[in-house]
Amino acid sequence: MNKNELVAAVADKVGVTKVETEKVIDTMIDIIVATLKAGGEVRLVGFGTFEVTARKGGKGRNPRTGEEIDIASTNTPKFRAGKQLKEAVNP
Repeated sequence: MNKNELVAAVADKVGVTKVETEKVIDTMIDIIVATLKAGGEVRLVGFGTFEVTARKGGKGRNPRTGEEIDIASTNTPKFRAGKQLKEAVNP
């Protein structure tokens, strides 16, 4: 399911327009992103948790030249499924 299909499904189920539904979904995504950027997490009980994990940097090699390179530390978004979601997909 892509974003347009999600918007259509939610709009149909709730009984509002696709335009209104898309605004809500876009706003929800914006809030999740802003919260993660600020170092927080978004916990939706039963569904799951969005969080950021730090990945350590280190040394690597350029596969073409064999030259050693530095790999920078990065923050990576992560989603952990909640209990109800896990149970729903594993009947």
